[in-house]
Amino acid sequence: MSMFEFTLPPLLHFIASNRSEFAYGERHFNRCHTQVFDLLVVQEGCIYIGEEERRFEVSAGQALILRPDCNHFGTLRCNEPTVYYWVHFQTSGAWCVVEDRLVRSMNQPEPINLSMLHTQFDTRTFALRLPQYINLLQPAKMEDTLNQIIQLTPTAHLSAIQFKQQILFQDVVQQLVASREADRSSLATLCAEQAAAYLRSHYQHEITAKALGESLSFHPVYIARCMQREYGYSPTEYLLHYRIEQSKLLLMQTSYSIARIAEEVGFNQAPYFSSSFLRVEGISPRKYRQRFTQQ
Repeated sequence: MSMFEFTLPPLLHFIASNRSEFAYGERHFNRCHTQVFDLLVVQEGCIYIGEEERRFEVSAGQALILRPDCNHFGTLRCNEPTVYYWVHFQTSGAWCVVEDRLVRSMNQPEPINLSMLHTQFDTRTFALRLPQYINLLQPAKMEDTLNQIIQLTPTAHLSAIQFKQQILFQDVVQQLVASREADRSSLATLCAEQAAAYLRSHYQHEITAKALGESLSFHPVYIARCMQREYGYSPTEYLLHYRIEQSKLLLMQTSYSIARIAEEVGFNQAPYFSSSFLRVEGISPRKYRQRFTQQ
């Protein structure tokens, strides 16, 4: 696996980002020597793309970094609607490409050079290595971070907002590092992440432990154990809190009745919704709405 090795400082610099879609039959654009790194994070579907002589199939939950000095082109048309995030970034520092097997051989501790101790307060550079192609450890978390960056775009002419985007982008970089360093032999994190994604996608409908287990091909007891370890919630508790969060948006942004909101977010009965909301938020749905409607 190829790795990008960046010399830091300076930190990698965020330029622009957005969320895009390819319809069935479309393919990635042909581009040559863009002069910026291009991070692709696929949310749904699959992007078929080439970089010089290499070919990649980037599916949901995966990420790919394209080089700024190469020719990129779509290799195949999308066979399903594909949703992805793109992020342009750059560095003013040195960078190179190394193979992961070489990185492992270089990760040996260096002997201490006593003659350099007097420079302990000087700025020192170090290597940051990012995988070119990676299975993301927490795809939903990556998507949330990218959405936060994109939502700031309309006000990005303000220096404070630009700074916030740069900080969020460093979190994106850290997530790529964590994905590389994660122990992929451990299925617990992957199981919990997939379960959370399923619950978030189907929260408006009735979800049983059996259906969740069949969807992920894991036993429901194992899924519950993984989610408790990763999120501190059982699947039922995670689903409840996510539904409450979605209901808060409807309470603030619509004039729907409490009964309709309950139905919209997956509660079968309005009284159960109200009691659950009170238990989680410490306030009733009606009083929560009044907070945002009072002049």
